[in-house]
Amino acid sequence: MANLEKIRENIHSIIPLNQEEWLAIETVIETKLIKKNDFFLKENQVCTSIAFVDKGVLIYYKTLDNANEVTTDFAFENEWVTNNHSRLNASPSLLNIKAIEDSELIVIQQKDLLNLYDRIPRLERFGRILMEQAYVKLVQLSVDLQTLSATARYSKLLQSYPEIFQKVPLYHIANYLGVAPKSLSRIRNSIFSEK
Repeated sequence: MANLEKIRENIHSIIPLNQEEWLAIETVIETKLIKKNDFFLKENQVCTSIAFVDKGVLIYYKTLDNANEVTTDFAFENEWVTNNHSRLNASPSLLNIKAIEDSELIVIQQKDLLNLYDRIPRLERFGRILMEQAYVKLVQLSVDLQTLSATARYSKLLQSYPEIFQKVPLYHIANYLGVAPKSLSRIRNSIFSEK
């Protein structure tokens, strides 16, 4: 069973909720266990929920026509996972979201979330802030890919997620950074040799 204290702390860090409001949230959340390599969302499915990552790591990726995969994002413990484009437009997802280790999620269905927004207006502020954070992250990634060297992108990723190399296969990290796996190895070796 998921530790509801972590999601409670995450929400409370942005908006305070009283006991009655928290109980309303508890009535609609469900725990979902996803085994390594199983999907939270597959391409062409409509995303119908958001989830808090209680344990584990998930990746967002797109499968190209040549069967190569392009990793676009990660979701680590204490982060939220969803496909906002698909969920908000009720449109087929362009991305897969897959667990890369056994993961435990605390899930809220979109219909329940909308109901909660009506019942707890402050919760709508929480949703807005999550969307703003997702937008800022996306814009920053776009700027970084256009303006930073591969080494600088690597260093920034390592600073944001120091545990990433223990949790995520190197080819996903290289893919996310927009470099070949061999280039990533060279970058890592050059950084470690400088220390």
